[in-house]
Amino acid sequence: MTENNQSLKKRLEDIMHRIETAAVSCNRDPKSVRLVAVSKTMPVEKVKEAINAGAEILGENYIQESREKFNALSNYNVEWHFIGHLQTNKAKYAVRIFDLIHTVDSLKLALELDKQSKKINKIQQILIQINISMESSKSGAYKQDALKLVKDISRLENLSVKGLMTMPPFFNNPEKARPCFSELRVLRDIIKNESIKNISMQELSIGMTGDFEVAIKEGATLVRIGTAIFGKRN
Repeated sequence: MTENNQSLKKRLEDIMHRIETAAVSCNRDPKSVRLVAVSKTMPVEKVKEAINAGAEILGENYIQESREKFNALSNYNVEWHFIGHLQTNKAKYAVRIFDLIHTVDSLKLALELDKQSKKINKIQQILIQINISMESSKSGAYKQDALKLVKDISRLENLSVKGLMTMPPFFNNPEKARPCFSELRVLRDIIKNESIKNISMQELSIGMTGDFEVAIKEGATLVRIGTAIFGKRN
């Protein structure tokens, strides 16, 4: 085993240990938090290393790159999650590859995903992306529009909403992201209490390399971590 293999394996083990420690510290079952290894821009060989080291979910941002990796790694038993901005015209490719799409932020996109899922007889699992911080540079539905969007999507037979996702502003101090995570959890609970058919709200996709421990304390069930596993991207 090369030193590079060892270092990736070690980094992955360190992250898994930190996830477990953060969960236990707030009386959560560590198994209730799943790691999405963000493999965007990483070559197939490096992604293969991560899978062999124990990564079970891969997070990708770009459809074309994802298609190449998905085909190259089709023999591996991993989940594929889409975590980037999804254009409507790429929906037909997304539903063929991804187990969960984290970034559905409009009814227009949902309608196209539903249509393309129907063609391949699939129920596509999705999360609704919320722009909690209301930054103009970020994708996501606004908080005040979330309930209506979820209700509209709930009528689409080939989509299943599993929860919410957000990206907070970048902060040097992870504690500063906590209000965003907390606000999303409260919104998730409000929607959950509506008991809408076809809506389960079990997932909260929050937290990345710099703030995932805080996110876990605020209820994260999916943490999206790339740099701390794969190292700096080119």
